[in-house]
Amino acid sequence: MKKKKKTTISDIARELDTTPSTVSRALGDHPRISDSTKQAVWEMVEKLNYQPNNIASALRKGKSNMIGVIVPTSDRQFFASFIRGIEEIVREEGYNLIICQSDDQFAKEKAGIDTLLNVRVDGIIASVAKETTDISHYERIKQQGVPLVLYDRVIESLDVNLVVSDDCLGAYKAVTHLIEQGCKRIAHFAGRQHIHIYQNRLRGYIQALKKHNLPVDEDLIIESDLIKDTYSILQTGRQLGEKLLQMSNMPDGIFSSSDFAAIGAIQVFKENNIEIPDQIALVGYSNDFSASVIEPALSSLDQHTIGMGNLAAKHFLAQIGTNPEDFTPQKTKLEPNLIIRESSSRKKVAENQKNLG
Repeated sequence: MKKKKKTTISDIARELDTTPSTVSRALGDHPRISDSTKQAVWEMVEKLNYQPNNIASALRKGKSNMIGVIVPTSDRQFFASFIRGIEEIVREEGYNLIICQSDDQFAKEKAGIDTLLNVRVDGIIASVAKETTDISHYERIKQQGVPLVLYDRVIESLDVNLVVSDDCLGAYKAVTHLIEQGCKRIAHFAGRQHIHIYQNRLRGYIQALKKHNLPVDEDLIIESDLIKDTYSILQTGRQLGEKLLQMSNMPDGIFSSSDFAAIGAIQVFKENNIEIPDQIALVGYSNDFSASVIEPALSSLDQHTIGMGNLAAKHFLAQIGTNPEDFTPQKTKLEPNLIIRESSSRKKVAENQKNLG
């Protein structure tokens, strides 16, 4: 079957017996083109089903009104909320988003950035893939003068705008809360330590233990891959929970760098009649929707992801209007909010039992 030829500006001009430049100006709402001509052009656009070449238009105007967003995965509430936060700000300024998913793979991340640069996006907002160690594709973004904002998982050495959560403080809050609930032997489900967010969460965990004169037991720090699809992380959490059950001196608290790993552990504890939070109390990280609906509901750190997206968008917009020579990168750090629920509320549970008695 012969492929149908794509309508061009020249085709519209031929139908209207005018010049391609007049059609182009009419489509661009040029003030020197009469309203009647503009109306005729747009009617013909609809009749011939003309689809503008956005890349060519971007080359002519030097602006595409598109922003590229790199997410490691699309199946997490964190990234969905972050994207919503960006859209709340840039939509009012006439920008649209192009979303690329890296699946935490270097090759996919690089290919996504290549595509975004090829379609001439006006900026890129990205969270770095876990596999990424070679950052030359990010350096190329800067070299081409395209505004770059990194969020959550960032590259400190790049000198670009950064929007992050204070993971160390969040971990410190979580572990301090567990200690205040009476926990003295607290395990940590840690992520891979080449990733900054997990380094910072481990650091906050250790700081809280030392602050309260509790020993740092390396056997209770269990590192695993917490950046996978949701099902895989749940299974990892189940394996970690089973590992704790096999200990002769089982911990009485868990701070997990992932909500889903904590939820997997809760499933195992419930199957083995371990009382939560009396025998073991848990706090997760990210405050995913699942944390509020599991039984018992999971305490977690809320990272203000919509606000994080808002800030990333504002950094982009501010940079758009700045002379490159005057640009000074900023690092914005948001303080996580500890949401306390039944999984860690030992004192509340004890008080309720006392009142019932």
